[in-house]
Amino acid sequence: MLDYSTLKIIWWLLVGVLLVGFAIMDGHDMGVGTLLPYVGRSDLERRVVINTVGPHWDGNQVWFITGGGALFAAWPVVYATAFSGFYWAMMLVLWALFFRPVGFDYRSKIHHPLWRSVWDWGLFVGGTVPPLVFGIAFGNLLQGVPFHFDQYLVSTYTGSFWQLLNPFALLAGVVSSAMLTMQGGAYLAHRTEGALQARAIRAAVVAAVLLCLSFAGAGVWLQSIPGYRITSVIAPAALPDVLGKTVVREAGAWMANYARQPALWLLPALGLGGALLAALLLLKRRTLSAFVLSSLALVGVIGTAGASMFPFVMPSSSMPAASLTVWDSVSSHLSLAIMFWATLLFMPLVILYTSWAYRVMRGKVTAAHIAAHEHTAY
Repeated sequence: MLDYSTLKIIWWLLVGVLLVGFAIMDGHDMGVGTLLPYVGRSDLERRVVINTVGPHWDGNQVWFITGGGALFAAWPVVYATAFSGFYWAMMLVLWALFFRPVGFDYRSKIHHPLWRSVWDWGLFVGGTVPPLVFGIAFGNLLQGVPFHFDQYLVSTYTGSFWQLLNPFALLAGVVSSAMLTMQGGAYLAHRTEGALQARAIRAAVVAAVLLCLSFAGAGVWLQSIPGYRITSVIAPAALPDVLGKTVVREAGAWMANYARQPALWLLPALGLGGALLAALLLLKRRTLSAFVLSSLALVGVIGTAGASMFPFVMPSSSMPAASLTVWDSVSSHLSLAIMFWATLLFMPLVILYTSWAYRVMRGKVTAAHIAAHEHTAY
């Protein structure tokens, strides 16, 4: 059996993999939803757009559900504390996500312009709000979340919903929204043709440029935001004890990992370079390569956030010693081990059936095909 400290690191990496998988797969669904009102200028064009993701969106939700399940199982204290502090933000995401299944299923049930327009805007909300909220949440994590624990290890959040909407967090929300809009635009460009493809390319290129500007701006800003540093001795193999450490806040602390491991600079370089190369490839109509580069840009952006914060997962601004880290907010050794082997078994299956589904339903979705098949579900 793997030792406890190794499993803690493995699960930090696995949660990151699930976040990246969600951003790449469910992210392009959401990006397409965001672009739906702009790219689709008629009911037929909007049906084309929706049919590019209609057969896959619910399968891609597996990444989102698995990520939430992994967070609950591997980092139960983080899960409980996050849902306490970000309760209304998470409810906003949930309410927005309600529009996706009903939008996909109900939109084409009635042939009425108003009915379809309402569900089109519902799909837009379901694709736009979650990435924005997730980005704002990450922006708040990098600044620290105002929570503390009592003697019974019950967490109390002392902030408010409106405090989450601070300038740096909103900038992080722009990064997240631009990132998934670029991903959706690149996917849509690959699956469509003609005027639809041209609009998707324009939107994806704009989103890529916005991503680079906002990501670089957030990186510069982050250097002046007090980060967190553990000053006591770390015992990676010890049993979890969220209050058994000392933590200080100091400017530049989030850059310390890059100073110790210069190779980590490859992550932000991948985020910026991947987005710029994706935009360039889109302009040259090399859509599949652009989608791959866009996906790598997502790896770079999300990896940058994780590498900056490590080993912190959820820092506390009101009680720094209560900050949750990779070492002290995890499940038991046995739980992590069982979940690790289960993940090794089931994650390849998820990747396999997802790859098979995309291969079977590959190719362009055209207006002529949709017009000739009125029975199409979407």
